[in-house]
Amino acid sequence: MTAVRERTVTPVTRTRRIPVGFAASALTLAIFLVAAVAPNVLTAQDPLAMDFTRALQSPSLAHWFGTDESGRDLFSRVVYGTRESLAIGMGAAGLAIVVALVLGSIAALAGRIPAGIVNRVIEVLFAFPTLLLALLLVSILGASPITLVISVGLGSAPGYARMVRGQILASKNSGYVEAARALGHSRFTIFRQHILPNALRPLIAIFTMGVGQSIVWASGMAFIGLGVAPPSSEWGALLDAGRAYITQASWLVVLPGLVIVVLALAATTLGKHIQSSLEKGEKA
Repeated sequence: MTAVRERTVTPVTRTRRIPVGFAASALTLAIFLVAAVAPNVLTAQDPLAMDFTRALQSPSLAHWFGTDESGRDLFSRVVYGTRESLAIGMGAAGLAIVVALVLGSIAALAGRIPAGIVNRVIEVLFAFPTLLLALLLVSILGASPITLVISVGLGSAPGYARMVRGQILASKNSGYVEAARALGHSRFTIFRQHILPNALRPLIAIFTMGVGQSIVWASGMAFIGLGVAPPSSEWGALLDAGRAYITQASWLVVLPGLVIVVLALAATTLGKHIQSSLEKGEKA
C-alpha cells in the first residue's frame, strides 16, 4: 500500500497595491497642505525680508528659487503664498459645486418652465468667457481674492451643472427611487436620502480636480493684472511681479509657474483616481 501524503495548502493573501500615481499625488498635496498650514516648517526665511544687495540672484543653495527684484527669497514667498492660493482654488471650486448643485437640481427636478429657464441660464453662462466675466467683476468689485473666487467659480459652474443635472435625472428614474415612491416617501425625503447622495458622489472627484484647475485660472488672471496685486505672495501675484523681469530673471516666472503646474497635476491625478474608485464601487 502506498502512503498518501497530505498536502497543506497555505492560503494566498493578496495585498492591495496602492497606485504609484495616487501615492505620489497624495504626498504632493500633503506637502502643499503643510505649506499652507505651517509654512515655517518648510522654510526659515522671512518672505518679506528685503536685501537689495542680493536682488535678482539666480537659484542657489542659499536661495533655492533665487531672489526677486527686492532681494526677497522667492522660495519662502512661494511657500507662504500657498495658503492664499489654495484658499482661492478651494473657494472657487466650492462655489462652482454649490452653484452647480442648485442649477442642476432645478433643471432636473423643477417644472417645465423653471427647468427651461435654468437650462437657458446654464447655456448662457457656459458660452460666457471666464476672462470676460473676470473683467466685468474686476471693474465692479476691484481686483481681490474674492473677485477671483467669484469669477472662476461662476465660470466653472455651468459644466458642473450639466453633470449634476444628468446624474440627478439618472437617479430620478432608477429602481430604488421608484421603490421609495411606492413606500409613500415624500419628494423631499427621496431627494435627500436617495437622489442627492448619488449626485454628490461624483462631485467629490470633481472638486479635487477643480481645485487645481481653479488655481491655474486664478493665477492666469492675476498674471494679466486681474487678480491679487503685488507685493502679495499669492502665486498669481508672483507671476505678475516677475513678468517685468522675465528676460533677465526668468526664474521669477518659471519656478512659481512650475509649482502651479505640479499642484494642478497632483490634484487632477488624485481626482481621477477617486473617480475611478467610485465607478468601480458602483459596478461592484
